Amino acid sequence: VVVALNYYTPYQHISDSNTGKVSRYAWGDDYHHVLGDKLRSLLAWIQEQSPDATSKVCVDIQPAMDKAWAVRAGLGWLGKHSNVITPEFGSWVFIGELLLNIELDYDVDEIEDHCGTCTLCIEACPTNAITEPYIVDSNKCISYGTIELRDHELPNEMANNLSGWFYGCDICQDVCPWNRFQQVTNEDRFRPREGNVDTNLDEVLQLTSQTYAERYRGSAMKRAKLFGLQRNARALTSDKL
Repeated sequence: VVVALNYYTPYQHISDSNTGKVSRYAWGDDYHHVLGDKLRSLLAWIQEQSPDATSKVCVDIQPAMDKAWAVRAGLGWLGKHSNVITPEFGSWVFIGELLLNIELDYDVDEIEDHCGTCTLCIEACPTNAITEPYIVDSNKCISYGTIELRDHELPNEMANNLSGWFYGCDICQDVCPWNRFQQVTNEDRFRPREGNVDTNLDEVLQLTSQTYAERYRGSAMKRAKLFGLQRNARALTSDKL
């Protein structure tokens, strides 16, 4: 069973030299917990109907090909920016799965690719990370670099082209025409936490291990760890000198 959960909230970034932009997905509570809770509730309902059912709950961190399964399940198609685009919510969705031990009736119709000749996401990327349609070079991707990269400094080409992004990057999604049809999520836990739409860079640089743990408890932004967040803040502040 594959699900997609809308996380869009209608807030905009501010233009402020003292702050860095945060990717929309990390504004609220950690999606691993939110979507995981919903999948476990779904599993409980399935087990009421079929008591012998067991399942593995998958939300991003398990070795499951989330995007491939979402396309196979007919939830959307793979956009040229490599994110799954749904007709209802655009690409502002989290994907999760239940790996069940029982047979279910299932959908067989996939949604055709509706990107057409559009190349806005490719053209908008400041680091040219989308090297060709559907292919992203993670070594150039701001989102990967500011979240997953464990080096103590960002690559120079990336650091010089962050476009104000402190954690993650939404540029390729912001320009996507299919995201003009976005709907506001009804999940309150995705509402922005204070300081998570635009983060004060000086405050990040002053964090200690203890204040970091308190500040980002229950947030997906802990993924970058303290040294990663401070590295990103340094890159943005040095860019403004």
